[in-house]
Amino acid sequence: MSKTAPSGKGSRVLKVLKALKGHTITGLSNKDLAEMLGCSPSSITRDLADLIEEGLAVKLDNGRFAHGVALLQIAQAHSAHVANLQDRITEINRRIAAGSLN
Repeated sequence: MSKTAPSGKGSRVLKVLKALKGHTITGLSNKDLAEMLGCSPSSITRDLADLIEEGLAVKLDNGRFAHGVALLQIAQAHSAHVANLQDRITEINRRIAAGSLN
């Protein structure tokens, strides 16, 4: 399988998204993100505009940026899916312990 390198912009947008981790409530400033990622503030502004348009980031009232509702919905759906699978595993283990897998 051949591996294709991500585009510069695509890779940078994903890095912005990952850099916001842990800052969902307080957010990060454009300057913070630019310094963290070694990019120009203007590049970060364009990346954030793309993320905001897709609902993956949001500009907070304090002027900082954080994960958007769409991204949080993805995370919540993943959590619910994992919990559902764990419930199924627990039920299978309960049946095995009781001696009946039917």
